Amino acid sequence: MTGEKTATPSAESLATSARAASKGGLPPVHLWNPPFCGDLDMRIARDGTWFYQGTPIGRAGLVRLFSTILKKEDGKYFLVTPVEKVGITVDDAPFVAIDFEADGTGDDQTLTFETNVGDYVAAGPDAPIRVDRDPETGEPSPYVRVRANLEALIDRKSFYRLVDIGAHSAVDGVSWFGLWSGGIFFPVIPTKDLVV
Repeated sequence: MTGEKTATPSAESLATSARAASKGGLPPVHLWNPPFCGDLDMRIARDGTWFYQGTPIGRAGLVRLFSTILKKEDGKYFLVTPVEKVGITVDDAPFVAIDFEADGTGDDQTLTFETNVGDYVAAGPDAPIRVDRDPETGEPSPYVRVRANLEALIDRKSFYRLVDIGAHSAVDGVSWFGLWSGGIFFPVIPTKDLVV
């Protein structure tokens, strides 16, 4: 024992480190591998609300700042800085896609999503759209990859709008209903399973 006291990271210390690291865009969290410092009482709800010690974080700028230092490893979520790494809880996806713009039509279409934390991402090869269906109810949960392996849950109103511009295409010889973006067809549901 050296007698040194190990500081437990807090939301404030992480925010200070994140501000210092995020000058000029998104910090390079993929390059950082600091030691694990424990879990922080921070949670991202399915609707995209961030909580700290059970209380919603009301400052949009602070939520945006924390979102830039978010990292997912082995199915777990962490806030990382060059010197610390803390675990947080994410109920579903860490982000919510709250709107989108469609540019073009058919297989020349590009869908650009906006997230609740101010990210914009054009769906395509590096930002795929996927849809999970509840095995019991069949209810869809649509997602788009935002960066690295972090996804946004596409909100209900946006998903309904996406369904309106969907198309049918063959995937491995089977007809699917899905979405075109960035030259890629993203299957949503087999055509035979559509309820008319």
